[in-house]
Amino acid sequence: MSRVAAGDYVLSGSTRPLAALYSRNAKAVIARGLLATRSSNWLIMVSGFFEPVLYLVSMGVGLGALVGTVEGPGGQEISYAAYIAPALLAVSAMNGAVYDSTWNVFFKMNFAKLYQGMLYTSLGPLDVAIGEIFLALLRGALYATGFTVVMALMGLLTTPVALLVIPASVLIAFGFASFGMGITSFMKTFQQMEWINFVMLPMFLFSATFYPLGVYPQGIQWFIQALPLWHGVELLRQITVATFTPATTIHLGYFLAMIAVGMLLTTLRLRKLFLR
Repeated sequence: MSRVAAGDYVLSGSTRPLAALYSRNAKAVIARGLLATRSSNWLIMVSGFFEPVLYLVSMGVGLGALVGTVEGPGGQEISYAAYIAPALLAVSAMNGAVYDSTWNVFFKMNFAKLYQGMLYTSLGPLDVAIGEIFLALLRGALYATGFTVVMALMGLLTTPVALLVIPASVLIAFGFASFGMGITSFMKTFQQMEWINFVMLPMFLFSATFYPLGVYPQGIQWFIQALPLWHGVELLRQITVATFTPATTIHLGYFLAMIAVGMLLTTLRLRKLFLR
């Protein structure tokens, strides 16, 4: 009897740290977020979709008439609109995920005190992280799906393989959302939050979104290749023309590593902030 009791104690003691982090009830966080979005935030969600679409129409159609064709993945010639469309799709997924996992999380964390209330219940920090990141992923997936439909209507999808850009965009959104929420946990003021826009705008402009990486000096190329958006842009470009290389695995691995680090950072930060 004592041996069994001791064994039970060891087992419960070994699982207690995990139970404190995760109660398997992330769906409660998701349900609350969906209700809030339906009642007040749906217009904000819809508005964020149109920015990359306007860029595609103005740059791809307008400027594209002057540029003509450019060299795409594998050296094949493609239209300028087909060249920038996958890049803008990656931007669309990034925007949807980042804004939901940064500004939205910042308000809930510092003003609404929502997470503090959640963690006073049976929910653990991993439940909150999974729930909030899922909501950001949902926004990124909606943006990616809508943008893919626009690409199809413009005749920029020429192979069925190109439909894989949707799950790939969700992967990109996952990477940005998981990391974005963790970074936001360090922010205390609106002025600090402006650093997010300060980082995102140059990344959008210089991640080979509108022109090839080769136009930059070698040193700048190395810096750009370390940015997550560049990996997302290159991954989606390869998928849209069904041209895959060993670099495709590197792009996928980059986001898988980003997700793992981001989820760990977010969980540890929520635990440190609210479970002292």
